[in-house]
Amino acid sequence: MSDDPYDLDAGPDPADYAAADPEPARERTEDGPQTVHAVGVGPGNPEYLVPRAERAIWEADVVVGFETVVDHVRDRTDADLLTCGYGDEAAALSAFADRVAAGDRGTAVLMGDPNHSGYQFVGKVERAVDEATDDAVETRVVPGVSSLQVAASRARTPMEDAAFVTLHKSGDLTGPLARLRRAAGSRHLLVLPRPFDWMPGDIAADLLDHGAAPDDAALVCERLTHDDESITRTTLGRLATRAGGGRDDASFSDLSVLVVRR
Repeated sequence: MSDDPYDLDAGPDPADYAAADPEPARERTEDGPQTVHAVGVGPGNPEYLVPRAERAIWEADVVVGFETVVDHVRDRTDADLLTCGYGDEAAALSAFADRVAAGDRGTAVLMGDPNHSGYQFVGKVERAVDEATDDAVETRVVPGVSSLQVAASRARTPMEDAAFVTLHKSGDLTGPLARLRRAAGSRHLLVLPRPFDWMPGDIAADLLDHGAAPDDAALVCERLTHDDESITRTTLGRLATRAGGGRDDASFSDLSVLVVRR
């Protein structure tokens, strides 16, 4: 790994590394470049794992991802599984990149769809692989189904009429919060909260502080597609009373999507 690690408060943001350029034209010959796949595994229900993602997981020699994500696919592959948390993420990615550099087929797994809240991890995977292989291996994203899409369906808020903002990322949230505040009242809002400092109640309180209407309908969708799925139907005003708290006394699950209907 690089001696210049990402500082998620001061930058550079690893999401910028992932989004720096479009993916190259796909090679269709068998002797094309080696490829690492960054795949979305859906919201956790195996029925929402798309076939292309499942194939990338099945064909891999080594799979890397956060332990809670890898747990969803460990029975779908014979690959070596490299699990991590935030504390040992760099070490796991370095070991993964070394395996890829040695010729192994590698797949990184992310919850939902990497395009919705996973670009920081995609960027870390891509940079680790680039550095270990001198840019000889391509990283390609395999989209998946996100809890965001499921929430839009449950709340009947068409994507074209909604503003999507993810707060589920490390580092500074000034930009995402500004976009959220600007869209409030004019568009439906689909928000991925950040456990546990920007949970649904905190977001509701912030929107009210910036002019949102307290009687706007709000839905907190928890653990979507799981057997214990739950949807709380309320208003921004009532939801804001649940602001504050932390991991031990959070009002909602860390697997939540907030929907605010305009």
